[in-house]
Parts: sequence; structure tokens; C-alpha cells
Amino acid sequence: MAAPKEIWQNIGESFVQQYYAEFDTTNRTGLGNLYSAEACLTWEGSPFQGKEAIAGKLASLPFKSIKHIITGQDIQPTLDNCIFIAVFGQLKADDDPPMAYHQMFLLKCVGNAWACTNDVFRLGLHNIAA
Repeated sequence: MAAPKEIWQNIGESFVQQYYAEFDTTNRTGLGNLYSAEACLTWEGSPFQGKEAIAGKLASLPFKSIKHIITGQDIQPTLDNCIFIAVFGQLKADDDPPMAYHQMFLLKCVGNAWACTNDVFRLGLHNIAA
């Protein structure tokens, strides 16, 4: 019999499910509501700060359709009562072949709700010299 999940595990899993369900729609502007006012996003090495800047970046991504397939996620509580989430998977955008991706989130309880304060996204592409 499996042990019951800790509350931070449930919160992390719920956040990931909601994030990618909203991301995979054609209108990603609502994703900004998942971030705190001063949140930071690093998208493929480019920094964005603030809920509006992050929502704008995510809404402006050039693909018409996308589907994330999560192959793994690790969730940990932090010493300062936050939740760290690492997500690994594949995404398929438009007619491109599937690509590996990695995304890290840091959630913090702001007021009475959990919000993402930090988000780092990278495609798992590697240029390996021959």
C-alpha cells in the first residue's frame, strides 16, 4: 500500500497539470495568472520579469499548436516553505518532430494562493561536436 502523498506533492502535481493544460490551448494569455506579480521566467536563456511580461512572452510563441508529454517530474519542499518542481518530457509543436524539454518551477504561497515565482525552460537540444 502506497503512503499518502504530502500536501506539497499534491500542490506541485496540480500546478503542473493546470499549467500544461492551459499552455496547450491556443490562448496562453491566462498563464500569467499562475505567476506572482514579480515572477521571473528564463525562456531558452532570455529573461522576463513580471506577470505581464511573462504572459506576453508565452502568448507570443510562434507555434499554432503544441502538446506537452510529461515523462517525469520531481517535486520537493524547500526550507523556506516553497515548492520546487522539475518537469521533463517531450513537446510537439505544429509539424515539427517531438523535442525533449526541461522546465523548473518554484512555487510560493502568496496571500492565500500558490503562485509561480520562478520558471526556467529549456529545450533538450544539444550540439555535440563530432
